[in-house]
Amino acid sequence: QVQLVESGGGLVQTGGSLRLSCAASEHSFRNFAMGWFRQAPGKEREFVAAINWSGGRTYYADSVKGRFSISRDNALHTVYLQMSSLKPEDTAVYSCAADSLPYRSTLATGTADYNYWGQGTQVTVSS
Repeated sequence: QVQLVESGGGLVQTGGSLRLSCAASEHSFRNFAMGWFRQAPGKEREFVAAINWSGGRTYYADSVKGRFSISRDNALHTVYLQMSSLKPEDTAVYSCAADSLPYRSTLATGTADYNYWGQGTQVTVSS
């Protein structure tokens, strides 16, 4: 069973940057696409970004496109989310997740397509 641990959250001012990390416990991490999701208070969890197993393809929610960048280092079993030009509406708990299917040909954006989740890390953007 893959265990995922996020880090890097915190408090930042509007316009600032943060880099989130998600470390996986298993070598098999490299076979799966990874996603980042976020959940703000009183709202449903929403898709933020995804990256395929090799790192060659990425996909972003419209709300973060051009500001966030997802990447991965398979040798380190880690996926990253670089967040720039942060806005107060980016405030949420950010969680990483591993796709339920290895080598999926398309990047999934639904929570049901991911079956391993981290505990989340809080990102707060002050205005």
